[in-house]
Amino acid sequence: MAKLNKDDFISALKEMNLLEIKELVDAMKEEFGVDPSAVAVAAAPAAGAAEAAPSQVTVSITDAGAAKVGVIKVVKEITGLGLKESKDIVDNNGVVKENISVDEANEIKAKLEEAGATVEVK
Repeated sequence: MAKLNKDDFISALKEMNLLEIKELVDAMKEEFGVDPSAVAVAAAPAAGAAEAAPSQVTVSITDAGAAKVGVIKVVKEITGLGLKESKDIVDNNGVVKENISVDEANEIKAKLEEAGATVEVK
């Protein structure tokens, strides 16, 4: 019998009905002692775990705190915006930076919290 490559095997599966695929899975269990459906189910949570850690996040202010002027200065320094724009972000509990790395977000969060703000990273 000729060896099937992955593409040939997938093409053959597409031509099978559900009963034939079930019989194939049962035969694989018997021949190799492995349940292919269990392998697919075990791989799914691992893929979901990778998706849980985003690579790009957004930093927002949820509360400026008592030292609002200090928070405005930090926002101005981080964003490079003018004083009025930075004040608007702080007053409206707005987004400080979007689509940044988690490391950069943690640095920004630390600076803002040091200035007295409450910060959210998502």
